[in-house]
Amino acid sequence: MLIRGRRTWPWWAEALLVGGVTALSVQEAYIGAGATLLSPRVGIVAVAGLALLLRERAPLVSAVFAVGVAAGLGSVLPLLVVLFTLAARGWIVAGVVCATVAMLGNLVLQPQLSLWVTRSYGPVLLLVLVLSLGLWTGSRRRLVTSLAAEVDHLRVERELRAEQARLNERARIAAEMHDVLAHRLSVLALHAGALQRRSASLPPQVADRIDLLRTTSTEALGDLRDVLGALRDPNLVETSHRREPGVPELPTLLAEARAAGQVVEAVIDGDAADVPVSHRLAVHRLVQEGLTNARKHAAGTPVRVEVRYGPSVSTVSVENSAGGSTAGPAVASGFGLIGLTERVAALNGQLSHGPSGSGGWRITASIPLTGHNPQDTP
Repeated sequence: MLIRGRRTWPWWAEALLVGGVTALSVQEAYIGAGATLLSPRVGIVAVAGLALLLRERAPLVSAVFAVGVAAGLGSVLPLLVVLFTLAARGWIVAGVVCATVAMLGNLVLQPQLSLWVTRSYGPVLLLVLVLSLGLWTGSRRRLVTSLAAEVDHLRVERELRAEQARLNERARIAAEMHDVLAHRLSVLALHAGALQRRSASLPPQVADRIDLLRTTSTEALGDLRDVLGALRDPNLVETSHRREPGVPELPTLLAEARAAGQVVEAVIDGDAADVPVSHRLAVHRLVQEGLTNARKHAAGTPVRVEVRYGPSVSTVSVENSAGGSTAGPAVASGFGLIGLTERVAALNGQLSHGPSGSGGWRITASIPLTGHNPQDTP
């Protein structure tokens, strides 16, 4: 049996039901009426039994055959199956009409094969029982469907509440981070600005470091506002005022690293404008992470940066030689390389990192441009 295109029991159960009803109906027509297996009576009954296979997709066809053989040949089994199906679907009026037409038609057309013969349970009690059972089955089926829909609704509601709770927690964390970090960065930028005003009386190297400190702290404050804004509202679409660091900013990043005392040898090959912003941002973060790790764990050692943009894949390599760590304790989150791996994997790329042959450290990544649409580049 099918409900909205879905079978409610296995196909073999359906085959057993239709085959059993057909066989019993053929046997009744063959023995009860004294016909032969090749007689039209037996053929019509067999077709009516097989027509039960269409009772869900084409109930009118099955009903016509079932009512016809019941009225004209006295075969009631196909009619019982059709009545049960109609009642289960809630078509009780159609079921009553089919039963009435079959009984009255049999009384007029074939009184010798009458369905009205005296029985201990009465002539129509069996039909009433079948209709009642079909109504109960249909009601139970609809109840189960309603309960399943309610369970799905509750599941979706629970997921929405959990998502809302996550968003509220993210907003709370963003507010706390803003209160703590923004204040400290503002104080740092303020003091750096005060020192910058007296840079004329300071040595040139110290003045350059103060300028770099002022610029970095101001940009860090802006980056913090951008990140916390996205944390508070992940669906933010107004990105026109948000900065997207990319390949055009790599020269600035490398200049800042050199101003901080790092020895950086850089090779940038290819046109950065030919890749989407997401690729440029990934390249920027890769180089930034490599330079930061080199400053933390191999201070004073040279760093080689290679960025190449090809027509099919972009590659990034940041390698530093062996060296000593910084004098002060390095604050390492442990999530930099993990975040880079996720970022590159999201672009269908590959990232590898580990010791180099010379005792240093190397970060390499390749980001394919397969399926890139040039319209995605600004």
